[in-house]
Amino acid sequence: MNFPNKFLICSLLSSLLSASFAAEEAALIKIDLDRTVDAIDPKIYGSFLEPLGRFPVVYGSLYDPDSSLSDENGFRKEYLQQVRELQVPIVRWPGGNFVSGYNWEDGIGPKDQRSVRLDRSRTRPESNQMGTDEYVAFCNLVGAENFICINAGSGTIDDASNWVEYCNAPVGTYYADLRAKYGNPEPFDVKYWGLGNEADGPWQIGYKTKEEYVRFASEAAKVMKMVDEDIKLIASGSSNYPLVTSSYDPNDGWIDWNDYILDKMYEDIDYISLHRYATQALRAIDKPVFADTMSLGLDIEEKIVVTKGLIEKAKSKAESDHDVYISFDEYGARGNTIAGPLLLSQHLNAFIRHADIVKMANLTFLTSLTGITEDGSYKTSLYYPFSLFSNNCRGVSLDVYSRCETYSNELFKEVPYLDVTAVLNEEKGALFINVVNRSEIDAIETDIELQSGEYMGSATVRTVTGDSIDATNTAEVEQVDIDEGSIKFKKNMIRYSFPAHSLTQMEIPVK
Repeated sequence: MNFPNKFLICSLLSSLLSASFAAEEAALIKIDLDRTVDAIDPKIYGSFLEPLGRFPVVYGSLYDPDSSLSDENGFRKEYLQQVRELQVPIVRWPGGNFVSGYNWEDGIGPKDQRSVRLDRSRTRPESNQMGTDEYVAFCNLVGAENFICINAGSGTIDDASNWVEYCNAPVGTYYADLRAKYGNPEPFDVKYWGLGNEADGPWQIGYKTKEEYVRFASEAAKVMKMVDEDIKLIASGSSNYPLVTSSYDPNDGWIDWNDYILDKMYEDIDYISLHRYATQALRAIDKPVFADTMSLGLDIEEKIVVTKGLIEKAKSKAESDHDVYISFDEYGARGNTIAGPLLLSQHLNAFIRHADIVKMANLTFLTSLTGITEDGSYKTSLYYPFSLFSNNCRGVSLDVYSRCETYSNELFKEVPYLDVTAVLNEEKGALFINVVNRSEIDAIETDIELQSGEYMGSATVRTVTGDSIDATNTAEVEQVDIDEGSIKFKKNMIRYSFPAHSLTQMEIPVK
């Protein structure tokens, strides 16, 4: 055997040994308290309501005056209590698709005089029993801010400005006096107003081209601000992505829509909305499996990163000191199995990771967090991860380094098995580390290196998982909840094995 061949064999053996050692190497997370992203806006823990006929989102769950379990306002008391426990800071209403055919004046005044209208978005009757006054009352009861979405489909500029007057103007004008007549003399002071819902969607009543939308929304913004100059406006960003409709045009798609709206309306708005139901991306896969669903956090990352770049471009072009942020005001973590909680956690991790640009988010729907039956309530599998984030992950988002094994599928290359964020919550005196293990079957041994700060030698560990990926919660059985324990560690290094298909949140006291 000549020397070159011996050298080649040795090199191959060395490579194989190195690969073996690398496979056995623990994953690594590095956290430095000095590497901050931005303050987390609590409004990323918002949610969304829309009256639907297919399943109870408003009527029969949240609002049910005929139930003995409801309060004097008609709201289910256990529902109110669970929403308070979740500390939901803002609730978007009444969009979705419903708002694009909604006349807000149908939902005010004495309830026995409100007309039942046809909800053309879903061809069902709408009783209008929960209108503006009831929505504001609900938000007051749960401690949430109001976020009203106007009708930019069949509605007019006058409809929009009159609605602002009804909600925010002091008595002395027609619509403010009407509000007082119906029992609310003090203004509601609704701060956040969406300029329509999914205006680029062909499924929408009054769907518009980007040029048509900007013409309408710019004028609506102008007149609404004439009524109340202090309101914050959210432009309708794109919702029509590849595979959502057959009419999607990749040469004039979601990026082009957002770019145009930002270019033409930058000074008029405070947020651009993003709507994305990430599971729509699975339509590209013939038979998606658990690992495919777990990769969808990367889809959300893409939408945020690209839109952030468009915002920076528009700001630079406008030579503006004004800031525009992302309101991710419709997203979903579909399903009540373990995939739902883990996908929800990946969304919340993405919002935290991009705390500098994502300043509001609204989960579809608020009722997906709580299970309501005729006889009582239960906590869905989504309740538990949302509770961990909304109650604990307030403060400052940290720029985390993580290294772990990856996998690939038809949608994405190099999907990391661990999805990691960290939050410094000074009010609680603690560092919170959130880790989703995307693997269906494997626990992942991980070293967590705390690179700065002084820590006490124990951490509380809360885990959301189930015995299998089919674990679920119903009114009869609860298979997904929070398992709490503690671990000791020395100095600033923690070795921990994150269970398969799980969310783990570590709470580490900081001196």
